[in-house]
Amino acid sequence: MSTRLSAETQADSPSGNHQHAGAGGSKWWTLTAVCLGTFMLLLDITIVNVALPDIQSAFKSSFSDLQWVIDAYALTLAALLLTAGSLADLYGRRRLYIIGLTIFTLASALCGGAQSTLMLQLSRGLQGVGGAIMFSVSLALLADAFRGRERGVAFGVWGAITGLAVAIGPLLGGALTTGLSWRWIFFVNLPLGVLAAVICVLKVTESRSPQARRPDWPGFALFTVALSSLVYGLIESNLESFSSGRVLGCLIAAGVLLIAFVAVEARGQHPMFDLALFRLPTFSGGSLAAFSLSASIFSLLLYLVLYLQDVLHYSALGTGVRLLVLSGGTLATSAVAGRLSSRVPVRYLIGPGLLLVGVGLLLMRGLDANSTWTHLIAGLIVCGAGVGMINPPLASTAVGVVPPREAGMASGINSTFRQVGIATGIAVLGAIFQSQIVTHTRAALQANRLGPAIVHATGPILNAALSGGGIRPLAAHLSPHMSSGLINAYKSGFSSTMNHLMLISTFVALVGAFMGFFMVRQRDFVIPTGAPAPVAAHAA
Repeated sequence: MSTRLSAETQADSPSGNHQHAGAGGSKWWTLTAVCLGTFMLLLDITIVNVALPDIQSAFKSSFSDLQWVIDAYALTLAALLLTAGSLADLYGRRRLYIIGLTIFTLASALCGGAQSTLMLQLSRGLQGVGGAIMFSVSLALLADAFRGRERGVAFGVWGAITGLAVAIGPLLGGALTTGLSWRWIFFVNLPLGVLAAVICVLKVTESRSPQARRPDWPGFALFTVALSSLVYGLIESNLESFSSGRVLGCLIAAGVLLIAFVAVEARGQHPMFDLALFRLPTFSGGSLAAFSLSASIFSLLLYLVLYLQDVLHYSALGTGVRLLVLSGGTLATSAVAGRLSSRVPVRYLIGPGLLLVGVGLLLMRGLDANSTWTHLIAGLIVCGAGVGMINPPLASTAVGVVPPREAGMASGINSTFRQVGIATGIAVLGAIFQSQIVTHTRAALQANRLGPAIVHATGPILNAALSGGGIRPLAAHLSPHMSSGLINAYKSGFSSTMNHLMLISTFVALVGAFMGFFMVRQRDFVIPTGAPAPVAAHAA
């Protein structure tokens, strides 16, 4: 993902001091190894969501604990993405890819064998380390192995694999969780990781960049600590108010460290974030669109899963099947958008795509205690169609406005914005969720004639049960009538809270649509928008 990587990715001639990886037919083995690793990596972004209620039940986890299961992965992935690309250029892409595969596979085993929420969170963070290395190196390996028309074929196969992984993640996660155990959503990575690593060792040729430069360690450290402080402060605000000393301290520290990061990157000779790129309106607009996409529909997925399982009582498999409506809409439009991105200005895909996401989120609003999942169908289809319109042109936008030598960094920054969007989006929506679920459920109880008795019987633990997902165990200790009243109030409160989250996510999507449409300008492009992107832009 570094600057040096991208120049080789874009060019058709071999570069630097390396043997051409396509020699001896090993290029197809390279494609196989990269596709296996990418499939495993992207699968783990979507497969985990449907298993979260089972994980919560197994470990008696709080809602904040569940947020960290997702955010630990997104944070390490975002923090290491660009640095891993620099290390690969310096020490060898094949070597780094094998290291990434090994870390990711071992971390998957630790996740599957986790005996506590903390162990699972730490293991997920380690998964993100391996994932960042794999993600940053994968297309550089393909670009080095393939030339001419075969490169387009290889990128096409890789793109199809990424789409498949994102689409079947919820379904496969649901099937494994319901049929076996949530642990198998991680154990399924083990044979894939071992097979990909063996292929790399035996069949993939090493390559490096002759212009490789050392990573920007000060920038990496500042960015990582700043982002971690921000997300930690937001998640902790679920349990404490924003006036809490610890929460305020984290948020202030995040702001100070981000300012220091900008100062270091502006003055550094080889920054990991070239801030000059943000002077291009199209680059800034594309980055904001990537952030908005992740911070809206993809961050909301966690809460949709909780709604389908906690309120509507669907199994993990049933939830995965219903989320196919979303991924189906994405697959249906992504192929069309991929063809159109080389024929029409990409602003007419990115802006309207995010607009569709916003409209889809609005269509899903209006939930109440008696709603069924069919209420969500139209909105999920429209959201999926919007996501499918955005993904293909977003890749070309990231790399198309910069010279080839800077395309790797540009696309890496775009991918980083996606992961930051997921991490911060989940944290912000979580803070709002925990406040609103208590407010709306208590309001529903006040409208129930048994409400005062239920509040008296549950006492001070009611708020903790509501915000921590423990309302059903609490209801089990009440009389049948009071239990039914509490569950109905919870359904009403959860539905009202979901309406609130969808409205906020709609606003985020519409802001991204505005930025994507008015900031992305065709005259800024220096690379044809139909050209293959040097790094992935499909990670959700």
